[in-house]
Amino acid sequence: MNAPTPALVARPDRLRLVGQRRQILAVMHQRLMFGLIVFAAVVTLIVGRLLFLAAFGDHAGRKQSLTSFVPPRGDIVDRDGHPLARTIDAWTIGLHPAKVLGNKAELAVRLAKLMPERDEVQWLQLLRSNKRFIYLRRRAAPSLVQAINALGEPGLALEREPDRLYPQTDLAAHVLGFTDIDGHGAAGMERAFDERLSDPATRGQPLVLSINSRVQQALEHELLDAKTKFSAIGAAGVILDIHTGEIMAMTSLPQLNPNIAGNMDPEARFNRATLGVWELGSTFKPFTVAMAMDHGNVKSMGQIYNCPKQLKVYGRAINDTHPFGRACSVAEIMKESSNIGTAQIAAETGAAAQKQFLKLMGFLDPIEVELKEKGRTLAPRDWSPLATMTVGYGHGIAVTPLHLANGYATLFNGGIYRPTTLLKVGPGHAVAKGRRAFSEETSYKMRSLLRLVVTHGTGKKADAPGYRVGGKTGTAEKLIGGRYSKTVVVTSFAGVFPMDEPRYAMVVMLDEPKGTAETFGFRTAGWNAAPTFGKVVSRIAPMLGVRPDMRREPNMAEVLPYVREEK
Repeated sequence: MNAPTPALVARPDRLRLVGQRRQILAVMHQRLMFGLIVFAAVVTLIVGRLLFLAAFGDHAGRKQSLTSFVPPRGDIVDRDGHPLARTIDAWTIGLHPAKVLGNKAELAVRLAKLMPERDEVQWLQLLRSNKRFIYLRRRAAPSLVQAINALGEPGLALEREPDRLYPQTDLAAHVLGFTDIDGHGAAGMERAFDERLSDPATRGQPLVLSINSRVQQALEHELLDAKTKFSAIGAAGVILDIHTGEIMAMTSLPQLNPNIAGNMDPEARFNRATLGVWELGSTFKPFTVAMAMDHGNVKSMGQIYNCPKQLKVYGRAINDTHPFGRACSVAEIMKESSNIGTAQIAAETGAAAQKQFLKLMGFLDPIEVELKEKGRTLAPRDWSPLATMTVGYGHGIAVTPLHLANGYATLFNGGIYRPTTLLKVGPGHAVAKGRRAFSEETSYKMRSLLRLVVTHGTGKKADAPGYRVGGKTGTAEKLIGGRYSKTVVVTSFAGVFPMDEPRYAMVVMLDEPKGTAETFGFRTAGWNAAPTFGKVVSRIAPMLGVRPDMRREPNMAEVLPYVREEK
């Protein structure tokens, strides 16, 4: 018999190995499937447990605060690094009525002493409530948290949650704004820079504002004092660096506490400085004179105009508070705030040139600033010859106080308009490129004219000895029910200091001030806005590095020879 071939001998071995591999794969497949089934069962149990806790657990029915899930926001600081807004880990006190183990009547007595916003009866009603969870206090003080914890009641819950805190309370509140319930910016710089403040990549770098906290505090204090003293319904104030456009301080009254913005009156949340538009009256007159000078119509402060006691034009009579009844110079027109004289200067310039200048000054567009809360200028639809005259003395055009402040900055910084900013100028934020609105010569000549208003005219009470204040009063009748009121006014003072070398522009405005015994019943700007301006300058000038000097003045020889002393 022949021996078997090698191929016939090896074949059974290969078959046996193939069978073993199939058996191993089958076992692995069974184990894998079993593992997947176990994993799926575990996941199902976890999900089911979470759903059960959500529906029937301790927090069932609890109105979760969305701020609990908000990531921390970046800090906001003033120009010197002082914190104005930051996110903190705050304590929250809650109640699970069903989990209260102690005597509820006794607990109600203790809670009423610790949190007196509810009396004992109200606390007892809460403790006996069928609700699963009730918030008792957000952003609770550490001392209160410690006292609640000392009660040892398991039905009282203490938790931590991120919360936006404004440590200076109402300081610069309308600049900062506030956040909404989901932690996003709802107003002010919080809203304008919401994306940057929420971005994890920049959260460690604070948003640095142009605001000077000390200057801001002084402006707010003096303006609040004036609002109270003259029983005004509101007020606004702005302080600008005229060379950089930086807003050093800006406020709006009534006051706003951004920590409780949702509970504040809408009137307090309204930003009068950037959102409200007002006819600001005679504060517009310097622009009319400067426009006429640039246009070549006014060639000197001694140029003469006829200033009768009443000017009748286009079916309307224009009057003056201090009528001349004679020929008067440009210097006298500004000194006594003559509507009649200014109207004639505006008429010479003409509507086309007036609109061009106002456009260059930014008055006809929303104010350029980072905030979203911006008012829209109200200007004549039909820019008639009469409208040209009335706009010339600030009647028939309504702008924001920030518009006006930037207008004075432009007028006295050499004639360059540039946007205002609430961000500190420095590395990463340069001075904005501007555009020429007035000639440098006109800018220089206006110094003595506005200083004259304070030394000899309607703005005497705005003077701050040694700081060479220059500016203009403005009293405008308020439009109520479509008609101008003869008794309800908006008063303002817009000015610059020190006028021999201008550095800062400021506007203060009072909404519906009342006369007092001290003002002999007068409610005009010279009696309320002007003295408020002077008080603010006296306080803030040293903070801003402006030294008092009684020997320095702008060149008053350009205006004084053209002022006739009335007997």
